[in-house]
Amino acid sequence: MIKQYLQVTKPGIIFGNLISVIGGFLLASKGHIDYSLFLTTIVGVSLVVASGCVYNNYIDRDIDKKMERTRNRVLVKGLISPTASLVYATVLGIAGLALLYLGANPLAMWLAVMGFVVYVGIYSLYMKRNSVYGTLIGSLSGAAPPVIGYCAVSNEFDAGALILLAIFSLWQMPHSYAIAIFRFKDYQAANIPVLPVVKGISVAKNHITLYILAFMIATLMLTLVGYAGYKYLVVAAAVSVWWLGMALSGYKTQNDRIWARKLFVFSIVAITALSVMMSVDFMAPASKDLLTYVW
Repeated sequence: MIKQYLQVTKPGIIFGNLISVIGGFLLASKGHIDYSLFLTTIVGVSLVVASGCVYNNYIDRDIDKKMERTRNRVLVKGLISPTASLVYATVLGIAGLALLYLGANPLAMWLAVMGFVVYVGIYSLYMKRNSVYGTLIGSLSGAAPPVIGYCAVSNEFDAGALILLAIFSLWQMPHSYAIAIFRFKDYQAANIPVLPVVKGISVAKNHITLYILAFMIATLMLTLVGYAGYKYLVVAAAVSVWWLGMALSGYKTQNDRIWARKLFVFSIVAITALSVMMSVDFMAPASKDLLTYVW
């Protein structure tokens, strides 16, 4: 039973979000790490993300049984009752938000609330089933964890937080469209209006290319504005160019499914590399240093 309660929280998604939370936290820490705050933040965010995933499993249980990828999920197979899952999700969410409020700061908690509301209330309950723009709305919630990690330290929503929001939101789009292409039949069977299903795979390829170009610009901004160093810049440029090259190869591919899966896998490599580099190659903003010097 413990295994089922763990599975319904989608541990893979929690782990992926943890990497980005740590990236944002260490970027803002600039080498001065408050370990109790660090632990509180990663546990708090993990609990809120777990809560959102359980709610998502509850909401999607009717369409999950139509998709090959999700038909063996815990709630689809009836291994946990829907009522128990709702109680479980609520307890996880309250615990996570309380931890962020008491152990970090109110800003971190409110950012978590916004991410949660977007993911559960707007994306899962309505946009995913009814709009081709569901992915775009969902990307905002996916970008919340690194921003929460950053703001847990900074206690202000500054240019660094905004750039992180842009990087991780833009990253979500090609990542999600790639999934929708190699899982095309699943989304079609469940009647989920993702871009490749509604507008066609060729249109989705155009969007993927444009979003990766925008992602490339956003990643470079961390260095240009003075939050990250040149080692980060080199890695950010390298992974962005490589990812763009992979996207462009999609116009010549003979097998969209294999191409999309490779693009998806590399998207995880790319965002992990960026999270690691912003953790270790941070800088104090040049503008603040300049102001200090002038005054």
